Amino acid sequence: MRQTEPLRVVLAEDGILIREGIAGLLRRFGHDVVATVGDAKALTSAVSAHRPDLVVTDVRMPPDFTDEGLRAAVALRTSYPDLAVLVLSQYIELTYAAELLDSPSDAGVGYLLKDRITDVSEFVNAAERIAGGDTIIDSKVVRQMLRRQRHPLERLTDREREVLALMAEGRSNAAIAGALVVTEAAVGKHITSIFTKLDLPPADGDNRRVLAVLTYLRSGA
Repeated sequence: MRQTEPLRVVLAEDGILIREGIAGLLRRFGHDVVATVGDAKALTSAVSAHRPDLVVTDVRMPPDFTDEGLRAAVALRTSYPDLAVLVLSQYIELTYAAELLDSPSDAGVGYLLKDRITDVSEFVNAAERIAGGDTIIDSKVVRQMLRRQRHPLERLTDREREVLALMAEGRSNAAIAGALVVTEAAVGKHITSIFTKLDLPPADGDNRRVLAVLTYLRSGA
């Protein structure tokens, strides 16, 4: 179902030129961009303040440039079941894309790859359809989801796999943070997510770390 009334949109994108370009495009087609923000925390605040019809968000944003925007989108769909969400990305993050689609909401949702958007009117049409309740996923993302293997490691994002590989090398959280140029707090969050996705129940932290590494080594990755 295509949305024909002007949309109230919150736009999250850390690149100012891209952000202003998308905002200008949406406004040119008659939509009201009520807030433009550059990080996931500001996105959450803007949605709370403006209650938009549609969120358009990038995946990787400050402070760690991993998957903050996509994680915020998943959380927002849970908190605001009527909120439509369109994720724009240069990357395919299969785990969070699946969570985005599985989130308990009947509102429209989309996951489009930036470098595959070649027509501005088609992009705006997709945004309007998503706001109207449609689900639109880039065909390249769909194909990768269908090819996805069942091994537990396939549940991890690319960054989580990087963290696990460094864990397998015996590196500390501080060393992993230095190698990936992220904060130790970000590494800790990734490790917690790894434990959850590998179905490792709460136990002694060192023991779970060893079990996670064993899973990695047995995969032959």
